[in-house]
Amino acid sequence: MSKNKFICDCNIIHRDAVENTLKKMPKQITFNRLSKFFKVISDSTRIKILFALDQTEMCVCDIANVLGMSKSSISHQLSTLRKNGIVKCKKSGKEVFYMLDDDHIKQVFEIGIEHINHKK
Repeated sequence: MSKNKFICDCNIIHRDAVENTLKKMPKQITFNRLSKFFKVISDSTRIKILFALDQTEMCVCDIANVLGMSKSSISHQLSTLRKNGIVKCKKSGKEVFYMLDDDHIKQVFEIGIEHINHKK
């Protein structure tokens, strides 16, 4: 018997579990894209921006004010988020307003916060 209670000591392959999982296994490109998605949102400044945009759409000046950062640094982070399909923008006159790209982003973000708050 193993001293580590988290190591399986059996030599049984549970074929149904293995075969069902393999049938559903996405292609490698899907895993690569998912990994990139989580890398992009793993930055704490970007997470704060997502929180702000989860509340309401905002312009760069608004976000900079909320986060106490320069417009330039916010613009740089928004550019990364936009290039990766996490936020989108719309122009209204001279102003550009940013928002979360879609409900999937909103759900992922809110579920993440809910999970973290539940684990306290």
